[in-house]
Amino acid sequence: MNDSAFTDEQRAGVYRAIGERRDMRHFNGGDVAPALLARLLEAAHQAPSVGLMQPWRFLRISLPELRSAIADLVEEERLLTADALGERGEAFMKLKVEGIHDCAELLVVALMEGREAHVFGRRTMPDMDLASAACAIQNLWLAARAEGLGMGWVSLFDPQALADLLQMPTGAKPVAVICLGPVAEFYPSPMLALEGWTQPRQLTELLFDNYWDRQS
Repeated sequence: MNDSAFTDEQRAGVYRAIGERRDMRHFNGGDVAPALLARLLEAAHQAPSVGLMQPWRFLRISLPELRSAIADLVEEERLLTADALGERGEAFMKLKVEGIHDCAELLVVALMEGREAHVFGRRTMPDMDLASAACAIQNLWLAARAEGLGMGWVSLFDPQALADLLQMPTGAKPVAVICLGPVAEFYPSPMLALEGWTQPRQLTELLFDNYWDRQS
């Protein structure tokens, strides 16, 4: 065994968190202890970022009126999404797409303003700031699962409307509304698969050998 490798038990825990992570929509209210929330956010903050720019910003939403206003923005986008889906719109409207009113903690993850000043690793790929923030969100997700808390990533909102609501500076951009808190149980499979919306694909379908769409 590599001297730097985790023990068998430690590795099993890492892979279990990855395999059992779910995008949760059903929450039991309750609360998240301040020390636990701080631990989760520190895990998010330890994510890799291109050029060490750390573009993520976390907003904890504690005002009930703000939580309701965010839920309203999500509902507006839910209706617009259903319309854009055409014949699948009716099926989409039957899905539960968020747990904003039910979760213990509501967070918004945003990209900071002034990102254009960070060129390292972004000259030809400016969206690496978003990739960095996504890594922070995944860290938060896995840490939450390890702690037995559910987490859901909501992306149904107009970014500018949410930025205006939260008084973000020009150039800052919200990328995720995060629902976090206790759940009765974790879905045994992704919720969209359980609901028959779509089915996950096997890795073998998505793994190529050297050139695009060429498989061994």
